[in-house]
Amino acid sequence: MAKKKARAAAPKGSRQKAGPLARARRICLALPEATEKEAWGAPTFRVRDKLFAMYADDVHGDGRTALWLNAEANTQRQFVASDPERFFSPPYVGCKGWIGIRLDRGLDWEVVAQFVREAYLLTAPKRLATLLEE
Repeated sequence: MAKKKARAAAPKGSRQKAGPLARARRICLALPEATEKEAWGAPTFRVRDKLFAMYADDVHGDGRTALWLNAEANTQRQFVASDPERFFSPPYVGCKGWIGIRLDRGLDWEVVAQFVREAYLLTAPKRLATLLEE
């Protein structure tokens, strides 16, 4: 019988890379009054119960790990046309201008954070939106 190799424990203080949901959650929940609520079997992010982002992992077997974000239709069209490997029109909400951003295609997380911020600004009441602009 072969002996099992012992796994070395990670050194204390070492940090494993956070997964895409953890990173998306951190970005979304850092915004004023943002909350998380599960809906349709997925984490959604809201401000005053209005949806601005949704984490989507393999919806209907599409193989994508993505964030769906509130956006203006022109923004969606522009980014989908310029980089369809990273951006797409998500089912159900794409017709309303929402944009899907693939989190499994190496897009810089600073860029993802900017898209989340824009989605939040489109959704949040003006008073909260001005907190980000100050």
